[in-house]
Amino acid sequence: MNASTTERLMLEGIRVIDFTQYVAGPTVTRMMAELGAEIIKVEQVPKGDPARGIPVTKNRRSAYYIQHNRGKQSICVDYSKPETIPLLHDLIKTADIVVENYGPDVMIKRNLGYSALSEINPKLIMLSISAFGRTGPLSDRVGFDLIAQAFSGLMHMTGDPEGPPQFVNMAIADVNAGVHGFASLGYALFYRERTGRGQFIDVAMVDALYHFHEANVELCTNGKTEFHPNRCGSHNKDLAPYGVFKGPEGWIVILAGGRQWAGLPRAMGQPELVDDPRFADTRSRGKNHQELIDLVEIWMAKQGSDQAIIDALTEQRVPCAPVLTVSETVKHPHFIAREMVRKVPDEVFGGGVTIPGFPIKYSEISKLPELSTSSMGQDNADVLKTCLGYSDAQVQNLEEKGVLMARSTG
Repeated sequence: MNASTTERLMLEGIRVIDFTQYVAGPTVTRMMAELGAEIIKVEQVPKGDPARGIPVTKNRRSAYYIQHNRGKQSICVDYSKPETIPLLHDLIKTADIVVENYGPDVMIKRNLGYSALSEINPKLIMLSISAFGRTGPLSDRVGFDLIAQAFSGLMHMTGDPEGPPQFVNMAIADVNAGVHGFASLGYALFYRERTGRGQFIDVAMVDALYHFHEANVELCTNGKTEFHPNRCGSHNKDLAPYGVFKGPEGWIVILAGGRQWAGLPRAMGQPELVDDPRFADTRSRGKNHQELIDLVEIWMAKQGSDQAIIDALTEQRVPCAPVLTVSETVKHPHFIAREMVRKVPDEVFGGGVTIPGFPIKYSEISKLPELSTSSMGQDNADVLKTCLGYSDAQVQNLEEKGVLMARSTG
C-alpha cells in the first residue's frame, strides 16, 4: 500500500445519520466509519441499540456492540417528546446520508420517512435495509437473518438431501445485506456528484441472499426438462471431486474440476486414475463419485497429517483447504498477515477487543483510522453543538426535559 496518500480518507466530510440496530444496518455504517465518514448514531431510550446487551460483556459493555459500532458518535433520544422529531429534522438537514433498518413503516410513522426527509434535504440519500424490502406483497412483514435464509432458497440448498434444510450458523443475510448497502451508497454518492440529486435505496436481506443463486434459478427455469435444485450434503454428486473429505486429523475440502482433475491422481501417487474410464470425464466422475470419494479418503488415511495432504495437493495445484474452526482462524498466519484478525483498543476491555478486519484493501489507504466506541448518548452535547450550534444551556434544557438521555457505561 502507498503510505504517502493517507491524509484524506475516501469518505471524509460525509455525514451519516444512523438509525440502525443489531447487525445489517450497523454493518453499513461501520464500514463507512472505517473510510472516514462521520457517523451519528441515533439511539432511543431507555436502552439504546439492543446489541449493547449481547455478550461478551464487561462492565455492561458489549464486545459485539464494539465490533459493529466503532467510530460512531451516539445520541440517545426519547421519541415520545415533541421536541425530538424537529431536532432530528434539523440534524438531517446537515447530513449527506440516512441509514435505517427498523421494522416496516416505523420511520414513516415517526415522520422520518424518505418523503418527509427529502423535502427538507433534497440532496439526501436514504438507505433502508429490511427483511423483505419496502415494496412487494411481503413488505409489511418483520424478519431476521434466519427468516431470510429460509425464504431466499439458501436454506433449501444447505444440508444433507435426505435430512432437513439447515441454516448457516452466522448472520450471513444481515452482513451480506449490509455490504450490499455499503456498496450502493458509494454509487449513490457518485450519482449525486453528477446530477445533484439524492435518492432512496431499498435493500432487502431476502434479495441479497437470492442474488447468491449463481446457477440455481437459471437451472430450474431454462432447461428443456424440469429440474429442481436441491442440497447435496458434503459432496456434490454431479461435479466430483467436489466436497468435504475426512483427513487423518480433520476435514479437507477439494474441488478438482476439468483442468485440475489430473493433479489429484498425481498428488495421490496414482496417475493411472487420470485415464481410468470411471473417471475419464466430468460425467463419469459424477456417476462414480462415491468410488472416487472412497479412493481419496483411503489415500488420505495413509498420510501422516492433514498438512501433508494439503502440501501434496498444493504442489499439484489442486484447489483445496482445511476446514478451519473459528478458533483456528484467529491464529492463522494468513488471516493475521491480511489484517483480518484485528485487535482494536477499548477503554473498558483493557487488552482490546479482537474483531474481524476490514475486508477491502485499498492501495490509497495504508492505515485505517483508530476508532473508539461511544457509550449510549455520550455524544449528545458534542453533536448538537458541532452540527447545530447549540449552546450548553440548550443542551441542558433538552436533557432536563428528557429529550436526551445518556448512560456512562455500556
